[in-house]
Amino acid sequence: MTHSSSSPPNAASSKNQHPVAKEFQITFVSPSGESQSIRIDAVSPPSCGTGLPGSILDIALSQGIEIDHACGGVCACSTCHVKIKSGLNSCSEGTEEEEDQLDKAPGLTSQSRLACQCVPNGQQDVVVEIPGWNRNRVREGV
Repeated sequence: MTHSSSSPPNAASSKNQHPVAKEFQITFVSPSGESQSIRIDAVSPPSCGTGLPGSILDIALSQGIEIDHACGGVCACSTCHVKIKSGLNSCSEGTEEEEDQLDKAPGLTSQSRLACQCVPNGQQDVVVEIPGWNRNRVREGV
């Protein structure tokens, strides 16, 4: 069976191949506990060109939400490690390359993902926790 060319790109990368909702919400929870929610068009999410198209990192940066990303969003470090507190089932599956990078991240949990690789498909709202200990050591000069 072939997929229709009119399917949104995020739907094809999801482990659940159900039709995506038109809109969904991503809530980013900062290290201080403050949250910011953004409505996202599931077919055409906002983008700044960093990380996979439609990734948590790509969406966050395009909306002015800072998530450290020392490698520029190419899955070559673990500085964009986030925890998906809800909606993980609607996100693309992690690759072996992502898992290898996550092994280097502190505070790893079953909800851990690299923001540059995690692409939600719009089936569920997503809550993303940005850990406070996840700081870009290059930028901080450490």
